[in-house]
Amino acid sequence: MQHEFLLEIGTEEIPASYIEPALNHLKGGMEKKLTELALPFGAIQTAATPRRLTLVVSDLAKRQEDQRKEVMGPPKQAGFDGDNRPTKAAIGFAKSRGATVDDIQVVSTDKGDYLMVVQEVMGQDTTVLLQDFLPELILSIPFPKSMRWAGNTTQFARPLQWLLSLFGGKNVVFSIDDLTSGNTTRGHRFTCPKTRQITDFKQYQETLLEMDVMVDIHKRRDLIKSQVTEAASAAGNGSVVLDLNLLDTVTQLVESPHAICGSFDDKFLELPNEVLTTSMRVHQKYFTVADKNGELLPYFVAVNNTGVRDEAISREGHQRVLRARLEDGLFFFNKDRKRRLEAYKASLSGVVFQAQLGTMAEKNDRLTSLAIELARELEPDLVDTVTRSAELCKADLVTDMVGEFPSLQGMMGKYYALHDNEKPEVAQAIMDHYKPLRSGSALPSGKAGALVSMADRIDTMAGCFAIGKAPTGATDPYGLRRHALALIHIINDQGWHLSLAAIFSKALGLYGSKIETDNGASLATILNFIKGRYINDLISRGKAPGAVEAATSGPVDDINDCGQRIEALAAISGHETFTMLAGAFKRVTNIIKDHDSREVEENLLSTGAEQKLFTIFSQVSSQCEPLLEKRAYGEALQAILQMKEPVDSFFDEVMVMAEDEAVKNNRLSLLTAIAHLFLKIGDVSKMYTLKG
Repeated sequence: MQHEFLLEIGTEEIPASYIEPALNHLKGGMEKKLTELALPFGAIQTAATPRRLTLVVSDLAKRQEDQRKEVMGPPKQAGFDGDNRPTKAAIGFAKSRGATVDDIQVVSTDKGDYLMVVQEVMGQDTTVLLQDFLPELILSIPFPKSMRWAGNTTQFARPLQWLLSLFGGKNVVFSIDDLTSGNTTRGHRFTCPKTRQITDFKQYQETLLEMDVMVDIHKRRDLIKSQVTEAASAAGNGSVVLDLNLLDTVTQLVESPHAICGSFDDKFLELPNEVLTTSMRVHQKYFTVADKNGELLPYFVAVNNTGVRDEAISREGHQRVLRARLEDGLFFFNKDRKRRLEAYKASLSGVVFQAQLGTMAEKNDRLTSLAIELARELEPDLVDTVTRSAELCKADLVTDMVGEFPSLQGMMGKYYALHDNEKPEVAQAIMDHYKPLRSGSALPSGKAGALVSMADRIDTMAGCFAIGKAPTGATDPYGLRRHALALIHIINDQGWHLSLAAIFSKALGLYGSKIETDNGASLATILNFIKGRYINDLISRGKAPGAVEAATSGPVDDINDCGQRIEALAAISGHETFTMLAGAFKRVTNIIKDHDSREVEENLLSTGAEQKLFTIFSQVSSQCEPLLEKRAYGEALQAILQMKEPVDSFFDEVMVMAEDEAVKNNRLSLLTAIAHLFLKIGDVSKMYTLKG
C-alpha cells in the first residue's frame, strides 16, 4: 500500500538565493535515502516561499519488504583453523551480524571459499524510518551561511518556526531541538497569520491560497511575470524589461505577489543606464521600463508581498526610497566627473590589493607592464591603446560612484574616460578588462580589452601562487580558478599563440622583493594549475578524451597550439592505420624508456628492416618539419602514417636489445628519434590505451 508523504519546514524569511539549492538538496537527499532503505516511491516534487521549504513524495510504500540478506565474511582459511575450529575472525563476524557460529555457511566464490551468514531482515514501517532520518535530512541542507538562535544547538539558514510532517494523512512525529512536528501550516505573516490543519498536498496548496500564500513556485513566477507586464502598461508606450534572473529572485522574495508601477524624475535619466539598472534591479529588486527602442523610461515596477488598499501610498513609498538612491548616484556621478579619471590614479596607493603583494597602485603598474609586453608580442599596432587602457583601468575604483556601487567598476571607468575625451577603444577596454565576470559570461569585445584583462589576471595569479595562496579544495578566496579559465577562454577566443611560461616568468619577476620563494617552483605550479583547468574545460566541452590526453601529455605552454594538435589528433583517430600505429608507438615508448640520444649512425644499421625504417623516417621528418613549423598538424599526421608498415616490419624482424652494445644503442636512438617526432604532436600511445 502506498501513501503520500508531505514535509514542510517553516522558517523566518530565507534569502532568495538559498531556496532553490536547498530544495534540490532536499529532493536529492530524500530520493537517495528512500532508495537506500528499499522503500518504493513515486514522484518527488518541491514547493517553497521565503518562509517555507516543502517536499512531497507520492506513492510511498507503507513499509519495507522483508529481506533475505547473504552477508559475506572473511575467507574460510581465516575463519577456521587446521582443526576446523572457528577463529576469533569467525566468532567476531557472526557476532557482528547478530548470529552464532552455527549460523555460518561456507560458500565458494571466484576468489575462493568464504564465510557467509544468511539474515532474515524484517521490514520496518515507513513512519518509523521517516522519524529516524528526517531530522538529519533537514539539518544536512547546506547554506552559504547558517545561524544558531535562542538556546538551540542546531544551525539553519534562518530560525525554524514550525514543522509539518504527514504520511498518509497522519503526523510523523519527530523533533529538532525543542520543536516537534505537527499537522498544521501557517498563512501569510501579515494578512493571515493563522494556523490550519493539513491532510494532504492538494488540500495544503488550496488552504495556503486561502491564507494568501502561493506555494507553487512556477505558478507564482508566472503570476509575477503577468503582473509586472500589466503594471508597466501604465507607463504609456513603455514595456517592462523582463530580467529573468530578477524574476527568479523576486519569485523567492514574496508569498503573495502584487505588482505596482512607480516613476522617478526625468533628470535621473542623465545617469548611465547601468547606474539606473543597478539602483533599481540590484538594490531595490525593481523591474525597469523601456520604450520600443530599448531606451529606459522614468518608470519602474515593484512587487509587494501584500496587496494594499491605497496603491498611491505604496507607490510613493517605493518612489521615495528609489529617489534617495538615485539622488546619491547623480551626486556622485557629477562630482566624480569634476576630475579627470587619470587624477584618481594617485589614490590607488591607499588601496590594498593584497597584504603581502602591495597596493592597487603597484598592481596597476605591474599589469601595465604586462599588458605592454603582451601587446608588443601579439598586437603591435595596439601598443599605445593598450598602454593607455592599462594605465587607467583601475582608476575608477577610488571614485565615489564605485564606492557606492562596487559592481559598476570598469563600467564607470568607461563613462569617465569618454567624458575626458579618451579614445573610445580605450574607454571600452577599461570596461572590458573585467570580463568575463564569471564562467560562461561575455568575453572582452575588443583586442585591447582582452590584452589588459589577461595582464590583470596573470599578475593576480602569479602573485597569489608565489605567496602560497593556491586554491585548496573548495576554497579559492582570490578566484584563481576563475582567472585561469578566463585566461584560457580569452586566448582561445582571440586565436593568439602565447608562451605561458614566458609571460608568467615576466609577471613573477615584476614582483621583485615582494616574493621570497623560488620563482621557478612557482612557475611550475602555475603552469600545472592552468593545464589542469584547461584539460577539465576541454573534456566538459566534449573534446575527445584520447586526443586531449595525448596532446597534453607534456607541458601545455601555448593554448591554441595545443588546441590545434587536439583537433588534428581527434580527426585522425578513427583511421585504422593510425590506431595500429598508436599501438606500435606505445611499444616504442616502452622500449626506449630513459634512452635520450637521437643520433643514428647509418653504418650500424645492419638489417634491411632497420635501414628501411631509417630511410622512411628521414623522409617523413623532412616532410613534417615545414608542416609542424606552420602548425599543419593534420597534414603532418598524414605524413607520419607512412611509417606504419616499416615500424611493423622493424619489430617483426629486428632484435632491438642486441648483444652488441653499439648496435643496441643505435637501434634505441632510432626509436627515440621516431618517438621525438610523434611527441611534437602528442603522445599517441595514450590514445591507444584508451581505445584498447
